[in-house]
Amino acid sequence: PNGKLDRRALPAPDAGALAVRGYEPPQGATEQAIAEVWQQALGVERVGRHDNFFALGGHSLKAIGMVERLRQRGLSLDAGAVFAAPTPQALASRLAAT
Repeated sequence: PNGKLDRRALPAPDAGALAVRGYEPPQGATEQAIAEVWQQALGVERVGRHDNFFALGGHSLKAIGMVERLRQRGLSLDAGAVFAAPTPQALASRLAAT
């Protein structure tokens, strides 16, 4: 809006502009539960153990809802844990440490 950047002069992004990581399935019951809740909360087809909650479209409000769904499954954590450990693997490790 301020005219400092000519967006029309920029090249269109292609598939090479995306960071792509191979899918690695969740391991263990805790990672599996986290991945299932994320799939529901984010509306994605599958969640791998190294997928980032925020890169998949998550935000703070969805994190709060996701934490409540995990509590219903017996996994107790606070919403801040999602910011500190935004992957199923990291979040499961954090839960195991408490």
